[in-house]
Amino acid sequence: MCFELTLVQDSDIDREDYAQLGFSCADVCRALDRGLEGTRTDELSPSVFRAIGQLTRIVTKIQKKVVKRGKQSAASRMLNTKKDEDAIAAWSVPVGESPPPPPWACFGRDDLIEKMTGFANNLESFALIGAGGIGKTSIALAVLHHDRIKGRFGDNRRFIRCDQFPPSRIHLLARLSKVIGAGVENPEDLAHLRPFLASRETILFLDNAESILDPQGPEAREMYAVVEELTCEIFYGIHDTGERSDIVSDLVGRLDFHALSITLLATAASHNMWSYKRLAKEWDTQRARVLRTDYNESLAAAIELSLASPTFRNLGADARELLGIVAFYPQGIDENNLDWLFPTIPDRNTIFDKLCLLSLTSRRNEVITMLAPLRDYLGPRDPRSSPLLCSTKDHYFTRLSAHVDPDDPGFRKCEWIRSEDVNVEHLLNVFILIDPDSEDVWTACANFLKHLYWYKCRPVSLAAAIEGLPEDNRLKPKCLFQLSRTFQSIGNYVEQKRLLSHVLELWRKEGDDENVARTLKHLSHTNLQLELHEEGIQQSKEASEIFKQLGDTRQQAECLNYLARLLLGGGQLDAAEEAVTSAIESLPEKGQEFRVCQAHKVLGDIYNSKGEKGNAIHQFEIVLKIASTFTWHNQLFWIHYSLADLFLDQGEFDKAQVHIKQAKSHATEDKHCLGCAMETQAWIWYRQLRLENATSEVLHAIEILEKLGAVTDVYQGWPPNLEVPVPRMCTITSSVIDAMHESMIYTMISVICPSSRVDHPRIHTQHG
Repeated sequence: MCFELTLVQDSDIDREDYAQLGFSCADVCRALDRGLEGTRTDELSPSVFRAIGQLTRIVTKIQKKVVKRGKQSAASRMLNTKKDEDAIAAWSVPVGESPPPPPWACFGRDDLIEKMTGFANNLESFALIGAGGIGKTSIALAVLHHDRIKGRFGDNRRFIRCDQFPPSRIHLLARLSKVIGAGVENPEDLAHLRPFLASRETILFLDNAESILDPQGPEAREMYAVVEELTCEIFYGIHDTGERSDIVSDLVGRLDFHALSITLLATAASHNMWSYKRLAKEWDTQRARVLRTDYNESLAAAIELSLASPTFRNLGADARELLGIVAFYPQGIDENNLDWLFPTIPDRNTIFDKLCLLSLTSRRNEVITMLAPLRDYLGPRDPRSSPLLCSTKDHYFTRLSAHVDPDDPGFRKCEWIRSEDVNVEHLLNVFILIDPDSEDVWTACANFLKHLYWYKCRPVSLAAAIEGLPEDNRLKPKCLFQLSRTFQSIGNYVEQKRLLSHVLELWRKEGDDENVARTLKHLSHTNLQLELHEEGIQQSKEASEIFKQLGDTRQQAECLNYLARLLLGGGQLDAAEEAVTSAIESLPEKGQEFRVCQAHKVLGDIYNSKGEKGNAIHQFEIVLKIASTFTWHNQLFWIHYSLADLFLDQGEFDKAQVHIKQAKSHATEDKHCLGCAMETQAWIWYRQLRLENATSEVLHAIEILEKLGAVTDVYQGWPPNLEVPVPRMCTITSSVIDAMHESMIYTMISVICPSSRVDHPRIHTQHG
């Protein structure tokens, strides 16, 4: 209670809010007075004493503000019209056991209460939505205590505060079972409660129902399944064609399980006699317009009521624009980015706080977002018409223009894209559609793809638009080149080669030698991954010669590095060593640390292939010493991984353990690397004959990868010649280890790394 009062004591809220707060304060004070009657101050515990003091200060401040705003008469009425026993009873009622008392005062809502009472009498579900403090709970309580409702439902009137229990499937179903008196302990789903619900007429109000839509922890998916089932029943209760459809489940999810929106959608479908497929088509075409069945019952009316409230109008013109921005960006707005996204709005934090209090937006993990129905209604119809949206576009584009180079001291500053990538991609898709000739947009597109390559490897939805650019568009080769690198980052080298070949053709036509060489360099690396060594060797040599003529020693060194890798892959070890040694000698020690590391790593791989383990370890340790001063997580992962692999081969298990643990610490955001590291960790335990540890590691791997959604696809799609060592657990044999235990470990690791499944002699013969 103190927390709630502290939150509002300095807020500019409506008269009804003050009335309810004052009423609650009076109840608490009277209950405390009676409960502590005869108790001396020195008998109170310190925590109780402090709590009472805090409550007294807050109540005093609220009362002064009420008086200051001319609400003395309302305050006095609140303090004198309620009996002590009623107040104490209201605060002691178990949540959901029976409805709390009716509101002390409810003016101007008679028509709405009658309408809600009519719905309840007809056993029709309904939802009350709107800004905070406009009286939704008061209306619900007024309906519950209406004479007709009392006469119809008697003692079967229930009221559940959904924000008073943890948002999980178990707690929701358990509370529902207790409230309706079903007597089912810990029901697993609604099916266990349906017989009881069907046996009697019950009216049930869910107050603050939105709180159950933000579950945390492992039960989140189960919670959403229950919510989806409930909201689908709302839809089918209005528009039921006799069959259940995944289309309906998808639509209620896209509406964020918003009860009013689902009711309106089902009503529109029923009135128009749409099939489920037709409904999905109409929704994709018209979005929020489908929900407008009758203005007084439409979502638009509810939203406009909130926007017309004095509390919202007092926020100023910026508030409506900010709502449009939140609606436009699919990820919402990260609170940590408010300063650079909205530098011209000085009270931006206060406005967003008020928007959340009004239930027009919500906060999840420091991100300000809103329900899908509100998003569809409040989003700008023409993004160009919103000056604030165009301003955020410019801020995003400016940030994307930063130079991205792992050798640059500011490399970490560009990591912001990790949390903003979906917003930026949506922004680009929208402005590519409405302004396809803008060079600024296509430049930002190329920069965005570059950022993704370095900071967040994933596919993109921009490919079709980029490839659809006219051949004479001067930014097409740049965009295609960066697009090819996104395919490289996810291991699709065939597609990368196709795009790079197109880029090379465009640059040759323009006679741009520098970009021709750069494209040849990347093509040689792609051919390395595809095991097309001879083709790649010719490309890296041609690129190296061009860069030599241009006097670009850095790029020439990179070409020599790729050439060394190709020669290594082709078994020409001495030639590979000569090429990479030349690359190392041509690079300065300072300013090109990333490329120096790459070259030493290749040299370490060459020594390892030659069987010179000591020299290989020395090269990797050089790389580790340099890379440790930077934040190159991917580079550090593979160095530690390679060292663990080498020490494992030499039987130095303690050193292997040290490095594989370090490798795992740098692989937290890359499921492929994480799976590979855990497989190697299990291999180390296995080699030490510590089967319990090996089993535990594999089980832990499965648990983590399940959370990432990666249990069955860690290595799928990776070509066999990829630098990443493929899982080798399938090659383990041991005559001293129990075959059944060994089989269990093999089975679990095959779940993590399905591409490593091959016949194991002992498993095949003994266990089929």
